[in-house]
Amino acid sequence: MIVAGVMSGTSADGVDVAVVSIQGRGSYLSFDLLFHHHTEYPKEVRKAVLAAMNASSISVAELSRLNFRLGELYAEAVHRAQKKAGSPKLDLVGCHGQTIYHQGTSAPYLGKKIACTWQTGEGAVVAARLNVPVVSDFRPADMAAGGKGAPLVPLLDYAIFRARNKGRIVQNIGGIANLTAIPAGAGPDAIIAFDTGPGNMVIDRLMQMLFNRPYDGGGKVARQGKVLQPVLEGALGGPYFKLRPPKTAGREEFGSEYSQAFLRRCGKAANADVIATATALTATSMAHALKRFVLRHGEYRDWVVSGGGTQNATLMEMLNQEAVNLGLSLKHSDEFGVPSQAKESVAFALLAYQTWNGQPGNVPSATGAQRPAVLGKISYV
Repeated sequence: MIVAGVMSGTSADGVDVAVVSIQGRGSYLSFDLLFHHHTEYPKEVRKAVLAAMNASSISVAELSRLNFRLGELYAEAVHRAQKKAGSPKLDLVGCHGQTIYHQGTSAPYLGKKIACTWQTGEGAVVAARLNVPVVSDFRPADMAAGGKGAPLVPLLDYAIFRARNKGRIVQNIGGIANLTAIPAGAGPDAIIAFDTGPGNMVIDRLMQMLFNRPYDGGGKVARQGKVLQPVLEGALGGPYFKLRPPKTAGREEFGSEYSQAFLRRCGKAANADVIATATALTATSMAHALKRFVLRHGEYRDWVVSGGGTQNATLMEMLNQEAVNLGLSLKHSDEFGVPSQAKESVAFALLAYQTWNGQPGNVPSATGAQRPAVLGKISYV
């Protein structure tokens, strides 16, 4: 089956499409990545997406328009990737959508405690434009089963990275950083997975505030600064880092308000020092999560990284030092046949394939769900 996976993450930098050939079922799933393509959001679309994320006030009309506009954009991105892959006939599309709100923990609302999430990008539009069925809106089914709706990548991580003779920790660095810990020879029920905290999100926001740039290309600004240790230690004492897994984070925890508070704590420090400290927060918070919640419960050898954060050379140098301190070998997902930037889009191709075949896509030990759940909603042609 040829499936296109579509992913647009919390950094809102654009759309990743992976065209994947998938076979098998259950523990015998196998796949081949045929092609991966990244499309940046047009500036006005990215601006609208960022304005909608965790907005305290926005019109219903604006949300509806954004939902349909993103559907058109996702369809265009899939069509472009399909052409570059040699125009294989698609059987299915899995579209994560753009998360604009995610509350993984129940809180009182109108007399009832609820957890909720919202991914926008109309699947029916994608299906109509491509003439292919689309699976979208994956998170709610897991949350309805008592889970936090994230992370959903562990199914793919288990399929690719499990090994009989060594434990592996798979770390994705998008806007938010998340990990999947797979003990040696373990079944999927033994997986530990959760969001460790900020990935690129705080760095990107501070770069926008201080330099009017969307991100720190190659980590060049961070390399020029020095880490403000008191600020870093104070940030690492924050409430999210103390929570035990399963847990999930987003702009609600590490978005604009958090970045503004972080900048205030930096006082009159040089701008490069602020970026260096934010970069150290990403690296150190991941290492602390391993020490607190993973390494105490098993033996692991490899720390496999993927995602946009791998393009930040300064961040990767910090992570390599953390890996040495933890006795781990730092590797890239590219070494296992999955390009860093493509992994999450491949994951949603796999999740769509599972849904189409009536198979669960969540890993309850990762999300906290009470049971396995078939994820997503299908838009037919």
